[in-house]
Amino acid sequence: MRGLLWFPLLVAAVPRVFAQLPVEKIYGVNLGSWLVLEPWMLPQAWTNMGGQICSDCTQCIECEFDFAMAYPDTVDEIFADHWDNWFTQSDLQDLKNAGINTLRIPLGYWIVEALVERPEENYPRGGLEYLRRGLGWIRDAGMHAILDHHALPGVQTPGQMFTGRCTDDVQFYTPHNYHRALVWTAVMTTLSHLDPQFSNVFAIEAVNEPIMDAAQTPGYGDFQKNFVKTIRAIETLLGIRVPIYNPNLPGSLPTTNFTAALQQACSLSLFDADVVDALQDAIPILIGIGSQYGLSGTLTSEPFNSRRSPLVTSFMDVNWQYDNPPNPANAAIGPQGYDNHLYYSFGGVAAADPTAYMQSICNLQRIQNDAALGDSPLWFGEWGLSTQFVATDSFLKQWGDAQKWAYSQSAGWIYWNFKTEVSDLTNGTELARQWSYLEALSMGLLTQNPASYYDDNVCQPYINKTSSKSRSVPAAVLDAPVLNRSVPNNLPSPKLSAHGRRFMKKHHSF
Repeated sequence: MRGLLWFPLLVAAVPRVFAQLPVEKIYGVNLGSWLVLEPWMLPQAWTNMGGQICSDCTQCIECEFDFAMAYPDTVDEIFADHWDNWFTQSDLQDLKNAGINTLRIPLGYWIVEALVERPEENYPRGGLEYLRRGLGWIRDAGMHAILDHHALPGVQTPGQMFTGRCTDDVQFYTPHNYHRALVWTAVMTTLSHLDPQFSNVFAIEAVNEPIMDAAQTPGYGDFQKNFVKTIRAIETLLGIRVPIYNPNLPGSLPTTNFTAALQQACSLSLFDADVVDALQDAIPILIGIGSQYGLSGTLTSEPFNSRRSPLVTSFMDVNWQYDNPPNPANAAIGPQGYDNHLYYSFGGVAAADPTAYMQSICNLQRIQNDAALGDSPLWFGEWGLSTQFVATDSFLKQWGDAQKWAYSQSAGWIYWNFKTEVSDLTNGTELARQWSYLEALSMGLLTQNPASYYDDNVCQPYINKTSSKSRSVPAAVLDAPVLNRSVPNNLPSPKLSAHGRRFMKKHHSF
């Protein structure tokens, strides 16, 4: 990890405010494939919709972008049916009954439809209505939400369904698309504070899983800082006190018309230029959303001093990347949290056997390593029961216990995913037993109480022990491709790039 030795000095020089989370410990699940659809998780439903399954997702209709381009006249109707049925109130009630307190919601930039540059880009329209409805359910259930910018404008990672456009032409790391992502951030921040449906949103995550090689993400450190400043600018105008960030606003700013206050703040250049540009472009989008969803008064004519706390800004932790990455801790203004994703099913973490897995997870040092660089509090925003080898139910119970124990040393964990499809194309429950939280509960692979274990001492035999078969590698280098890995027959297979990409998405395999 070259270039990291100077980070602690910089972090120590910057005043930091630890995130005040709405729960003592995060016990969460992802709402994956709801508003960003990943066909590997529901292959039968996807093909029924008109999509395709292939070994290389860049070569067929295996993402939302390609689907929308292929079916421009019917895509909105087809996806409305999917949004209506993939995540339901019944699912939410099952999760609440199981003790889940947090939902991480993967979102594409196209949830803000005005950001889509048609006709070159095309995505299904209407998702914001379903996001608002789902957030209302979450609020009424007394649960909490993280808005995760999972699929960025221009695509942040090559060859992956989770970006919404499966392509090797990555264009996110450019001034134009950084700007579009900041506009998205301004819109989501405003709605999080002013739309009652968003009232239980406590965090916004900037970028899900950027390219691991920091040499391929130019400008990402500046984007991190501008992401935080955009959120804090909105909150400052709303009257929300943000520790260590309290610019002196003129008393002439309107107090009963938020979009007018936003416009005047932009005209006075009260914030950095990149932030002002994003706020300026967010104004007409907010006015349009207000008109469409009955929020016009909230945005244009009602008092807008908010009693809410500042949002927690969130990033993938610094150790996600290598080759002198920017440290998101240096962007912090007010409460901030950090996300780490860990899957063992792709190799590079431990040898492919149960003992090596247990020795690795029970001696995990990621929380301490991140804290030493200022990236705290940390939570594990994606993990699952998947393995490189054929695992027995008995081992999966032990594996689930051990991961929960390790991740609970942090601020908490968020399982990927709340559910997956059970069909002939997934060999019945073969996919779901390792990727669906609800299915793992029903099969007895995970305890009904997320804070409990089948074996309270699950890690005791493995702590401070290592195996000659296990390997210790930097967190960002945990995904060397296993080109000959075994995938169960008839199950959807993850994509490897045609040019043998060094790293790949972790949660799309078994």
